[in-house]
Amino acid sequence: MTFVNRLAAGTLALLLPANPVLAADLRIALAAPPTSLDPHFHNNGINNAQARHVFDSLTTQDANQQIGPGLAESWVLLDDVTWEFRLRRGVAFHDGTPFTADDVAFSLERAPDVPNSPSSFGTFTKQIKGWTIVDPYTIRLHTDGPSPLLPIDVSVIAIISRQHGTNASTADYQSGRATIGTGPYRLAEHVPGDRMVYTRNEAYWNGVEPWNKVTFRITPVGPARVAALLAGDVDVIAEVPTTDSARLRQQVNVRLWSGVTNRMTFLSVDVHNEVPIAGNISDNSGNPLPRNPMRDLRVRQALSMAIDRDAIVERVNEGEAVRADQLVPERFFGYNPAIRPEVTNPEGARRLLAEAGYPDGFRVVLHTSNDRIVNATRTVQVIAQMWGRIGIRTTVETMPHTVYSGRTARNELSQMLHSWGAGTGEASGTLVGIAYTRGGAYGGSNRGRYSNPQVDAAIRQALVTVDEDKRRAILQDTMAAVMADRAIIPLVFWVSTWATSRDLVYTPQANQATLAMALRRAP
Repeated sequence: MTFVNRLAAGTLALLLPANPVLAADLRIALAAPPTSLDPHFHNNGINNAQARHVFDSLTTQDANQQIGPGLAESWVLLDDVTWEFRLRRGVAFHDGTPFTADDVAFSLERAPDVPNSPSSFGTFTKQIKGWTIVDPYTIRLHTDGPSPLLPIDVSVIAIISRQHGTNASTADYQSGRATIGTGPYRLAEHVPGDRMVYTRNEAYWNGVEPWNKVTFRITPVGPARVAALLAGDVDVIAEVPTTDSARLRQQVNVRLWSGVTNRMTFLSVDVHNEVPIAGNISDNSGNPLPRNPMRDLRVRQALSMAIDRDAIVERVNEGEAVRADQLVPERFFGYNPAIRPEVTNPEGARRLLAEAGYPDGFRVVLHTSNDRIVNATRTVQVIAQMWGRIGIRTTVETMPHTVYSGRTARNELSQMLHSWGAGTGEASGTLVGIAYTRGGAYGGSNRGRYSNPQVDAAIRQALVTVDEDKRRAILQDTMAAVMADRAIIPLVFWVSTWATSRDLVYTPQANQATLAMALRRAP
């Protein structure tokens, strides 16, 4: 299996400056700050997007998360457990030191082992058991068994400088002392929680960017971001509130750019505990139930059948979402076209509840964070109404994400609204994260403790199957099995919208990243 340096014309055009002679400053308003500028500290979408301005990776993901060459010009599978990456010559770090295979080895060593990481990059490196530097521009990665997804996994590992990274702490990257990469921009200033300022790398190997300086400002309140754009204080805003989209489309000096993302809003229910978690489920009089109704497939089918996903798209998200009937969007590898959309059927749902022994329903509490998932509070309120129509009397409880994540990790909640973004562009990453039995290296975001040994075995098989057609079939069958179990109930895929001044063009990113490299002057 060999990859040659071949990019789609549209993607290549995006990577090159539209007007190389035009130099200007760019001001972008973000909804939330990165938790760190250390590219290996926290596997987080905002952090990873910021890292891409300063650092490159061996392979890259385009706007649709398709893999292309990065610091590696090509790669080849030499045998079942050895990948060889041929590196670009003539690439330099921002300080002028040459990039070599030794920097790749150093990065792969550091990425999974940063102290106090809240979400380690070890997920993407765990299959690598060693490497051999053949020469300064060739490195072989040795894996623990077949690893067909390795070229995808390394696309999220930033390559850092051994010279500047040796003994450097996360604080050194925050301050900028160690923030020296091979990427299109250099870090000029970082005020945590307030702004990041970058200046362009005039010697960038992939073509000089058109922006002299890029300033990211942190503006958490949606209406404040909108106001800043309309006042001309910023050129671009991320995460346009769905409530403001229609108004902004009426503005002659504003352009909106929308795209379906990899991020899904879904429900996860407790199928692990035989007795309901205290305070989460009760009978209609408020008394504890002797057994957990969520362990009955008919109950879970009823909950899913009662939800009108199209109404959530239109009424809750003002059309700025796409209904979800499986765990990855249609364009993803492993999407199963044979899975039929769930038909909303309250009458059928009531019949299923009666068959399960709950003709009069019962009471539940539905939880969500109120500061991380788009329109989360409105979503759970609408679902509570829909479940109420089939006899599931639902109380909604919301809380800050910092509290919510801790409670879900401690297995304190039974019915939960979550979101998930498939960072690899393939269904295996999603299945590993939220459908695999929780424990060990996999299932870290499986909050409802769903567990199906056959599903686990199929996921493990997919992860070591090199033949793409066979792997696709395994993933599609696994997706069908997970959907049939209804422990994870998909609702919608997010549509992310960016707003820019009239003279700019933005290419929406499936991973929701806000990138200066995706912005160009309008023709």
